[in-house]
Amino acid sequence: MIIGTMIVEISLGDTFSLKDKRQIVKSIIERLKNRYNISIAEVDRQDDIRRTVIGMACVSTTSEHVNRQLDHVLSFMEKDGRFTVENVEKEML
Repeated sequence: MIIGTMIVEISLGDTFSLKDKRQIVKSIIERLKNRYNISIAEVDRQDDIRRTVIGMACVSTTSEHVNRQLDHVLSFMEKDGRFTVENVEKEML
């Protein structure tokens, strides 16, 4: 069994309240969870209005599948348009 993890730091640009930020973060987490069947959560910078860190994990029998799945997730996030992906850390366990 292969476990792939990815930590993504994003910049939310023109959000002006934590309520706006949480609405965007909740939306992207739900969309990714439903579309890619991954475990995902906001893991850092919860009180920062314009930045957040999202952590996710994917489990499979092959590292190729895990890597491909995480690449699809990252691509989906980069195309979203409501935020900018700033930093990405991937790891296979």
